[in-house]
This record gives sequence, C-alpha cells and structure tokens, in this order.
Amino acid sequence: EVQLQASGGGFVQPGGSLRLSCTASGLTFEDYAIGWYRQAPGKERAWVSCISSTDSSTYYSVLVKGRFATSRVNANNTVYLQMNMLKPEDTAVYYCAAEKYGTMCAGMDYWGEGTLVTVSS
Repeated sequence: EVQLQASGGGFVQPGGSLRLSCTASGLTFEDYAIGWYRQAPGKERAWVSCISSTDSSTYYSVLVKGRFATSRVNANNTVYLQMNMLKPEDTAVYYCAAEKYGTMCAGMDYWGEGTLVTVSS
C-alpha cells in the first residue's frame, strides 16, 4: 500500500519560515515526481511546487517562487518544502502527491493527508 505523509505544519508569524516534509512508503520513491499542493479555506486546491523524478528539476507556482524551495532525499524517501517569508495568504492545508516517472506533476497517482499551515500575527 502506497502511503504519503506530510508533516511539519504549524502556526507562524508573517515573515517566518517552516519546513514541511513528505515521507513515502510502498513505492519506488526515486521513480516518482513529488508535488506540493495547498487548499486554503473556501478555495480550490492549488499546485505549489514539483520536483521531478529524473533529475530533481524543480518548478514553482508564481505565488511562491523565490520564497519556497523543494528538495528530495531519495535515500530517506522524503521530499521537503522549505517555506520562507511566509504571508497570511499562504495559510492552507498543504498536501504532497506522487506521479510515477513524472517531470512536472501533471497528473498525480497518489495523495497524502495534509498538514495545516497558519500564518498570522
């Protein structure tokens, strides 16, 4: 059974930082692109970032580019999302998802449970 677990969410003041982790099991991790998505209250789920399965190329939503960075450690089956200069509008439940042989996270095969990030003063 494939499982993805996002963790690391919490409460942070504007301008602060958080690092989310996504740990996977039940799959050959290096074969999967891992994407981060978020869903703010009352809004549709939105794509945040992607790290490819091939060469760990990274892609970001224009809303987070320059503030967020994603990376992966295949030996630990883990992808990270470092979030800096957080804004109140970054408040959302953050999900990670996996796409086999993916490059730009166009169609995700597996989804994990989310972790809540709250940015507020």
